[in-house]
Amino acid sequence: MSEAEDNLRAILDSPSYVLAERDAALLARRELRPVRLQLELLKPELSFHEHNIESTIVIFGSTRIGERGELEKRLEKAKAALAANPSDPRSAREVARTERVLAKAACYEAAREFSRIVSTRALNGGRQYVVVTGGGPGIMEAANRGAFDAGAKSVGLNITLGAEQIPNPYITPELCFQFHYFALRKLHFLLRAQALVVFPGGFGTLDEFFDAVTLRQTRRMQEIPIVMFGREYWEHVVDFQFLADEGVIEDEHLDLISFAETPEEIWNIIANFHRHEP
Repeated sequence: MSEAEDNLRAILDSPSYVLAERDAALLARRELRPVRLQLELLKPELSFHEHNIESTIVIFGSTRIGERGELEKRLEKAKAALAANPSDPRSAREVARTERVLAKAACYEAAREFSRIVSTRALNGGRQYVVVTGGGPGIMEAANRGAFDAGAKSVGLNITLGAEQIPNPYITPELCFQFHYFALRKLHFLLRAQALVVFPGGFGTLDEFFDAVTLRQTRRMQEIPIVMFGREYWEHVVDFQFLADEGVIEDEHLDLISFAETPEEIWNIIANFHRHEP
């Protein structure tokens, strides 16, 4: 093989010769972040258009609140660990924490039932009020599962995390997306939202809730109802009335939030807000 032929092979093998659109190493560079942001905006957007999704109902909640049977097994395991080492404070703490999660097991069934109601009564041939979740386990799984029960489409907007989060198995496959950027994921949660339903959750749920309620407060997004499921839980987590009493929010900002205790009550709040038959 001649020197020129060797050089030609090197040219063809060089990363510089790879088409830019197929160059994963190029796309991963720091300088290409604006391009990656644009791709994360466009990929779901194009898919929503292709599937004629006009509006959505977004459901947030903890990844840790699962089915009762699953939580009971988790509690049995925690109690067995404590029995094996009764003086271990961490084991005792785990039992107490798991008991509190189990006490919220009804939220899983409520999210599933609410999503089934929404998907059964979805407007305009299923193009409106499509259920959207973060695509993970727990309350998100319950919500996608309710749509699955009804034979309806639902969306999962998953996120890459330090510990891999596998999508739950009830999302419509062609409507399950994986994000790197939280900001773009939250944007897609709200772009088509006609309601936001917030089940008990932790930091992630609070982050998503406060993002939405701040945009509503500042009139930077469409008017939608924000429904908190479980008044007792949420009023322990955030003292909304205290914020108004302290003058750091207006009294009318409290009206941006509604509370519900049943799936039917959530649906009625949404139906009344948008003035259509429940």
